[in-house]
Amino acid sequence: MSVLSKRVPAALRVLLVGKQAILREGLRLVLETRLGATVVGEASTSEEAVAAALPNVDLILLDTDLDDPSSFEAVARLITAVGRGKLMILTGSVDQQAHCHVMRLGAMGLVVKERPTEVLVKAIEKVCSGEVWFDRSTMARMLAGMSGSAAAEDPEAARIATLTDREREVVALVGEGLKNRYIAERLFISEITVRHHVTSIVSKLGVSDRLELLIYAYRHKLAKPPI
Repeated sequence: MSVLSKRVPAALRVLLVGKQAILREGLRLVLETRLGATVVGEASTSEEAVAAALPNVDLILLDTDLDDPSSFEAVARLITAVGRGKLMILTGSVDQQAHCHVMRLGAMGLVVKERPTEVLVKAIEKVCSGEVWFDRSTMARMLAGMSGSAAAEDPEAARIATLTDREREVVALVGEGLKNRYIAERLFISEITVRHHVTSIVSKLGVSDRLELLIYAYRHKLAKPPI
C-alpha cells in the first residue's frame, strides 16, 4: 500500500500537459497514489492548457522536449497563465543551457525522464513547499552566469559549473583512486560509459591526463584527498 506524502497540500490540484496520453496516465497514477494530489485536467498542448481553468490549478506538470526551441514559448505561455500556481517540467533533454533558460523564464523545477520516480516525487514535494528543484549543475551554471565578474576572476568556477552531476560523481571516485572498472560497478554503469565520462571531464576541466585530474579535483574540492 502506498504511503501518501505529507509534504504537499492535501488538496493539491494538478494539470498535466503532454502529447503522450500513456505518459500522462502514468503521471496521474504517481500523483494520485504517491502524493495524494488531484489531477483536475489534462492537455496535449499548451494552447489546450491555457484554455483550461488555470486559476484553479496549483501545479502544472509539463512534459516537453526542450531540444525543440518552440518549447520555450509554451513554457512562457503557461507560466504567465498559471498566475500564482507553479510550473514543473519533465523532459528528456539533458541540455543544461535549455534547463537554465526555463529556470530564467520562471519554471520552479525540472526533472529529466531518465531519473527514477522517487526523484520526481521528491521534486514535486520541494516545489510545493516553495523551493526550486534543478540539478546541481544547472544551479551552478545559473550562479556562474549571475556573477559574471566573479567567474572572470575565477575561470575555474565556470569550468567546474559545466560538469554534470554524474561527471562530479565520477571525479569523486577517481579521487578515491578507483579504476574505471570499479567506478562502473559503484555507479551501476558500463566501463565504456565511465571512459566517456572521464574523457568529457578531462576536456571540460582542461587537464591532460588522469594524474592532473586527481590534482585538480583535490585542489578544487571535487574529491577528498587521501588522509
